[in-house]
Amino acid sequence: MLIADACERWFPDAFVFALAAVLFVFVAGLALGEKPLRLVAEFGGGFWTLVPFTMQMALVIIGGFVVASSPPLERLIRGLARLPNTPRGAVAFVAFFAMAASLLSWGLSLIFTGLLVREVTRRIEGIDYRAIGAAAYLGLGSVWALGLSSSAALLQATPSTIPPALLPVTGVIPLSKTIFLWQSLVVAAVLVAVSVAVAYFSCPDPARARTAASMGVRFEAKGIEIAEARTPAEKLERSPVLGVVIALLMLAFLLLQLFEKGFVAALDLNNFNFAFLALGLLLHRRPASFLQAVARAVPATAGVLIQFPFYGGIFGIIANTAIQPAMAGLFVAITTRGTFPLVVALYSAVLGIFVPSGGGKWIIEAPYVMAAANTWQVHLGWTVQIYNAAEALPNLINPFWMLPLMGILNVRARDLAGFSILQLIFHVPIVFLLCWLCAQTLPYSPPVIP
Repeated sequence: MLIADACERWFPDAFVFALAAVLFVFVAGLALGEKPLRLVAEFGGGFWTLVPFTMQMALVIIGGFVVASSPPLERLIRGLARLPNTPRGAVAFVAFFAMAASLLSWGLSLIFTGLLVREVTRRIEGIDYRAIGAAAYLGLGSVWALGLSSSAALLQATPSTIPPALLPVTGVIPLSKTIFLWQSLVVAAVLVAVSVAVAYFSCPDPARARTAASMGVRFEAKGIEIAEARTPAEKLERSPVLGVVIALLMLAFLLLQLFEKGFVAALDLNNFNFAFLALGLLLHRRPASFLQAVARAVPATAGVLIQFPFYGGIFGIIANTAIQPAMAGLFVAITTRGTFPLVVALYSAVLGIFVPSGGGKWIIEAPYVMAAANTWQVHLGWTVQIYNAAEALPNLINPFWMLPLMGILNVRARDLAGFSILQLIFHVPIVFLLCWLCAQTLPYSPPVIP
């Protein structure tokens, strides 16, 4: 709790760290002999390079929220909430579903599991609200980046989102060489098992539990409500015909993509978001309901929309100045081929405290980390997965991505931090050991540039 309280007191908003990072790399460029005007030009030139990626990340959040808040999913949540019967069983159950949902979409996981917690705590008395709230956040703090919505893996698999200056360093890396590696699946399975066990055994018994009621948490109905149509325009907005037809059209396109490219090749950021929007339309059916869900999701995208252009500016400075070769040289100088996975994992975890964004931070790291991986001839796809596994660790103490969940559960970050930090203590040695061991099993191949 002391660590969580200190973070809450001394850590400013993530946007402040983004601005500080711009200044830091600018000063680093000056120290390496770059001219100020060139640094200014590279910052401005890189500022808008991530616009497509920024929109894609915002749509991951919106798509997850729209699907999770749809009437069929709400009914599913109510059904799932009836399965656990004890407080400890409920906490373990929520932990498992948080991680399972995050392997599909981290945006879906936050909303889906938050709503599940509300239903479970209504049914079962004596649940420690802090423990079950922290369990709901485990998807973002453990395995999300090893799943289908991994920002780094999807970016590397989507040629149109890879910045031109990065493409020669990394090439295009299909998902078969990142999240679908058997090594990656093993890491995810181990983390899920350990996390569920820790959540189960760390849950206080009912006599010592701080329940939602004892914390003063009260839930109000926040479901989507559509008023009765009175005009022809309103009848059209509330008719399921258009929504369902367009959703089926979108799903037909996705089927064509699967037949033409195969599942792995077709699964890029664009098709991932396309699928969630189609599913959202189909589940909500009525355009008015769908748009209301989108409107409720948009505030959660604010951090992504404003911070990612600054990450693009940082990337421009790093990738096109003396910083990239200097950092790549430093990574080579302080590592061997054997220790490289451990250093990347440590660096990614520490940097994640200050830049809490899987996609934005990868843009900052990738130029020099992947250049060093090429030098040491470490499997490029596994280097991405080392980053992914370690990137989730700081989420357990950094409250940035807790914000949507905290809004649903009516809690503060410090309420969840004690249980999250306990998970972190178990995760760190497991992630580092597995990242290192698995790196020994994979051969190197040079970047594939289309």
